[in-house]
Amino acid sequence: MNGNTGRSSLARPSDMPRLASIITDGYSLEVSARAIPALAAVAPRIAPGTTVFIPYLPGEDNEARLGAAAAVRGLGFEPMLHVPARRMASLAELDSFVTRAVAEAGAERCFVIAGDSSSPKGPFPDSASLIETGVFERAGIKLLGVGGHPEGHPVMGEAARWEVLARKCRSIEGRGMTPLIVTQFGFDADIVLAWLEALRGHGIEHPVRVGVPGPAGVAVLARYAAMCGVSASASIWSRYGISIGKLFGTAGPDLFVDRLANRLTEAAGEVNLHFFPFGGIARSVEWIEHYRVRSH
Repeated sequence: MNGNTGRSSLARPSDMPRLASIITDGYSLEVSARAIPALAAVAPRIAPGTTVFIPYLPGEDNEARLGAAAAVRGLGFEPMLHVPARRMASLAELDSFVTRAVAEAGAERCFVIAGDSSSPKGPFPDSASLIETGVFERAGIKLLGVGGHPEGHPVMGEAARWEVLARKCRSIEGRGMTPLIVTQFGFDADIVLAWLEALRGHGIEHPVRVGVPGPAGVAVLARYAAMCGVSASASIWSRYGISIGKLFGTAGPDLFVDRLANRLTEAAGEVNLHFFPFGGIARSVEWIEHYRVRSH
């Protein structure tokens, strides 16, 4: 965790509060442009320098996203803009977007993804093609995030998935930037733990942010899971602490985070949490505060 990539056996019970604190202390948040006022309202409760990811959502144009990044910087946080390959119409648009993010928001971090479009709008079919342009390092980006896939990839087999991830990380490092691996949110900690073990087994030692759904109504969580293609069978719901018969209830990631904290070893390397605040930013921040107290 946090820079320590040594090897050890399973965490001892005495380590649990320390591990729980480490993975929550360095958390990041996913905040859309339209949710910036909600972020501002709870900003005093969030540590300065916290990374705030700004997703590329329908109905929000580049001006809104860049404005959000500038607002995040103004609140004392680190903006990290999503850059979807298949949504970029041209090299000129990509260059302008990244260059302006650095100039107007002091951005030093971006997250490259393929994007949810089935066909590219311009010349970029995937995140690797974005990295290869050289736009990011020329603009001054220092850290570049790429996606990790604990539940598998929709179009790549296991061997190809690991090879492509390793190649992207090497390309980022070769261009003088730091790679970061970010996963989609999920509900089964054991899947994530197995993936982390496999990741390190493939010699990929870069920091990881594990996607976690913030506390929200169960129906809301189910809707986002369906939209994002996240596995949410009855057995997975059960392991997350949700009864499928209680769709009108609410759920937080207590069991998920407990399982990570209890089973992570130092062999996992640097691992932190990335919150998707589906139930609202204030609610996620409050959950984190309470979890820290409980874990101590």
